[in-house]
Amino acid sequence: MRVPSRRPGQPGSSVVADDPGTAPRAPAPRPDLDAYRTAVTELVVEVGALADEHSTTARQALLTDRLGEPALADVLAATPQGVVGARETLLLELARHRPNPGSAVDLTTLVRSYLLSRIDVLWWPTASTYPTDDHVRRDADLVDLVDLDRLRRRGLLRFRYRRQPGTLLGRAVRAVRRRVGAHRSPHTAGLRLHHARPEPVALLNQIAAEFALAAPADTPPLWVTSLTRSLEHQYQLRRLGHPTVPPSSHCLGWAADVEMHWFRRYGAAEALATVLRGRQDAGEITVVDEGPAWHLCVAPDAVPQLRQAYRTELGE
Repeated sequence: MRVPSRRPGQPGSSVVADDPGTAPRAPAPRPDLDAYRTAVTELVVEVGALADEHSTTARQALLTDRLGEPALADVLAATPQGVVGARETLLLELARHRPNPGSAVDLTTLVRSYLLSRIDVLWWPTASTYPTDDHVRRDADLVDLVDLDRLRRRGLLRFRYRRQPGTLLGRAVRAVRRRVGAHRSPHTAGLRLHHARPEPVALLNQIAAEFALAAPADTPPLWVTSLTRSLEHQYQLRRLGHPTVPPSSHCLGWAADVEMHWFRRYGAAEALATVLRGRQDAGEITVVDEGPAWHLCVAPDAVPQLRQAYRTELGE
């Protein structure tokens, strides 16, 4: 199985390259991700206080000032864009944002999603993205979840998902089912591409098992709303108003989105959030609260364990 290579000294790598003849160097210290997440949370609160349409200048000044502080700058400086590039991109995203009553994306969600997704970029800066849907479908390193449905029938695949209808008839049937059974499943479009690296599949399976134990009785299984995406799909989601800034770890095969809002009706949302934050605290993933769904990305350090878990639990 191919695993994207990491440059020596890159986050997630335990090796530091030296020029011939020089003494070994200690690895560069990793940015403090806990401090970064705390600083992002505080910044989002401040942005929320300046969310009216007349506060553009104040938001620009706030972001320019705060993104230069060490807790935020240490992480941003370690990404390919650096602090200045990240700030300018975020300001551009805020400038182009238009409120949409049908979307869960507001200014605070946009700021939180963008800044926390920089951890994904920190972890996976050199991996190749998938330009088109066909590139995703043809990659032999990805698992097709449809092929794993036989494992679901044996109780081995513990999470659920919905495939996006590919025809007008299919979409019409889906619309009817939504009206008849409005609360039986989340109101999501479904997976346009049902392919993923084995490691995120193993991770989702483990999270689903933990969630089943932590959630109230009769709570449905974990529901996955998005997996691997192509760049063309990512840009389409942007046009529809979703908080997606290319490139994304979805376009590298290392991310997934899980439904959160729907589980509130079962009193299970907090249980799921606790499971996800526990995995984050363990250094296995990073999590982004995007409102109705939560985004998660696999940490490079977790890849070997998850690869082995997939082979043990789901591989044949």
